[in-house]
Amino acid sequence: MVGSKRISVALILKVFRFIFQCINAACVTALLTIHFIIRESTYKTSLFFYSFPLPVIISIVLFLSVFIGKKFRSINLVLAGVLLLIWLGRNFKISIAESINNTDVEVVFWNASHDRDFIDVFKEFKKIPNVVVLSEYHGNYLTETKKQYPNYYFYENKNEAIGVFSKQPISVKSIKPSKYNSTVINFETYNINFYAVDVSGSFDVPRSWELNFVSKNILNNKNTLVLGDFNVPYESKLLKPLKTNFNHAFNKKGFGFRETWFYNLPLLSLDHIWVSKDLKILKTNKVCTFKSDHAIIKTVIKN
Repeated sequence: MVGSKRISVALILKVFRFIFQCINAACVTALLTIHFIIRESTYKTSLFFYSFPLPVIISIVLFLSVFIGKKFRSINLVLAGVLLLIWLGRNFKISIAESINNTDVEVVFWNASHDRDFIDVFKEFKKIPNVVVLSEYHGNYLTETKKQYPNYYFYENKNEAIGVFSKQPISVKSIKPSKYNSTVINFETYNINFYAVDVSGSFDVPRSWELNFVSKNILNNKNTLVLGDFNVPYESKLLKPLKTNFNHAFNKKGFGFRETWFYNLPLLSLDHIWVSKDLKILKTNKVCTFKSDHAIIKTVIKN
């Protein structure tokens, strides 16, 4: 009687182990297919592609290895190691910064969610940057900030929730809102052309619509910076026009993980500064902060 119970328990465990192995194989295969093959082929697959970056896939593979047998566990661990190497090779950047002069232009972008202001940016740096662009900016403290810095220049667009600061005058050339809450604001300061971009993060709106809208409104690729929250990672095919005509500031002169989201965890690089190829990037760095779910990015341009 005892022996038959042991056999039954062993059989049940074997069945469960087989089921978990099937679940493991199906989940891992699906995740790898979405990330490396299907990617942004359709609107629905693009949502999965954005939702499961490599760090998340690696975590799932390691989690599933707990519930499967030794043979399959070793396969999962090797796979996790390979994916980790791919991720590090893609996203961890090493570069040597060049010497910076007082005449060079420091440019900062930050998705300032959670009611943050320019002063929150200033506190993160030893000296005030030359140009700061904020998205999801509500300007609740702008009056006080202007009083505190009367010799500097500020621009706020309440409808599009974008703010701009500069130590030199700001000339706004155009404001282009899309039907689905994406925005491209073209302005000039320091004799450089800027496009401040904020792409809608709504799950109801295909990113392809909004990135096509952005591309159509980037009319200059000389003496130009394009910066903002694009709500797609650097790996996205939707960024191809920008990759063709501009240098990615962090790829070119950054050090560390490129990802700017989520709360200092290097999950997705949603925020980007693109620099036209006629301008020289001297240094780029990312400032991690818990004041927003996005990191601050700063680049220095030779002037």
